Amino acid sequence: MRIIELTEESQNNILDNLLKRSPNNYDQYQETVNEILSNVKNRGDEAVFEYTKKFDKAELSSDTLYVTQEEIDEAYELVDDELIEVMKKSIKNVKDFHEKQVRNSWITTREDGVILGQRITPLDNVGVYVPGGKAPLSSSVIMNIIPAKVAGVREIIMATPPGADGKVNPSTLVAANLSGATKICKVGGAQAIAAFAYGTESIPKVDKITGPGNIFVALAKKTVYGNVGIDSIAGPSEIMILADETANPRYVAADLLSQAEHDELASAILVTTSRELAEKVSEQVEKFTAKLSRKDIITKSIENYGYILLTDSLKEAIDVVNEIASEHLEILTKNPFDTMTRVKNAGAIFLGEYSSEPLGDYFAGPNHVLPTNGTAKFFSPLSVDDFIKKSSVISYSKEALEEAHEDIIRFAKAEQLTAHANSIAVRFGKEVFE
Repeated sequence: MRIIELTEESQNNILDNLLKRSPNNYDQYQETVNEILSNVKNRGDEAVFEYTKKFDKAELSSDTLYVTQEEIDEAYELVDDELIEVMKKSIKNVKDFHEKQVRNSWITTREDGVILGQRITPLDNVGVYVPGGKAPLSSSVIMNIIPAKVAGVREIIMATPPGADGKVNPSTLVAANLSGATKICKVGGAQAIAAFAYGTESIPKVDKITGPGNIFVALAKKTVYGNVGIDSIAGPSEIMILADETANPRYVAADLLSQAEHDELASAILVTTSRELAEKVSEQVEKFTAKLSRKDIITKSIENYGYILLTDSLKEAIDVVNEIASEHLEILTKNPFDTMTRVKNAGAIFLGEYSSEPLGDYFAGPNHVLPTNGTAKFFSPLSVDDFIKKSSVISYSKEALEEAHEDIIRFAKAEQLTAHANSIAVRFGKEVFE
């Protein structure tokens, strides 16, 4: 890996390079996405089936669109029993963590008859998107469905592309069934997002769409936002490791590569105050990469978006961590908990040498759907809050409104909204028309 001494110029160059991976920079695909969205909106199931045949080589109909119980039963037979038990443990951990996020409605009352509060209700139905491909993302199934279940969402429909044989990856089906998906439809890509956003004859319009996907899925979610809610526009995976001279270089290198193997656009960055650590990590990265099954992907990722940044001080290192605002942040310093208190921007923070990033991907409990491309400065991990909505509750007695009515009328008239003012005034035998 390249070792770079951190300067203002090198930091800016790295930030510019990382931002190139954002879905906002792939406008050349937008026309294709718009065409798919428009076709599905106007032609419904027919367009969905055509795109599934075109992109996934699978023949679908309204009779074969949804996964059947027989297919789920078959999936359980095909998935290793030990993996199923691991999934169950993971689901329990994720459920336990997210149950602590649940918030309750509340009401306050005053002696003058004022009642104020907030009512919290779950979304009615959501669409969860799960990519297909050679590497099934069973963990993403769990991370998207469990918080929706904990929030109390009535209907959770999962969409995932089928293989050419019209079947869905068995481990994806088992994870969805264990997590509590209401229905599973065999649709992928931008056409699945369009079906969720607009509804078709067979797929209902949902209130919100969550889940990762390729650039076409990301752009489709971005485009339909406002017609439905979305969780975020996910970019390529990222890891940043903040380490000092006490860190184990083998652990650091292994953890960097755990994200670099996702795809060629993934980013892996070490920020350290130790040149000796930097050099040893660079050596270990080369040794590990040569042995790993996805070495071609890792090599491209490291060449394009992999960095080892050398800083003069821990404060300078923390400053660059906050500026880059990575999706995953590992802190491998002498006192990681103290270091964490100065970190403001990160999707998920892993503390200490036995808290490597894959622990969060699969098992610990916190959600692994995280903000990318610097959006950890203002976005948060997927949570129960993403599957609820809040309504304000307001009730005034006549006496309470009478005490406040002149102030309200004055405020409304200052904004030249006389109908607003009149709405208050008529309740006390007055009229306001100018």
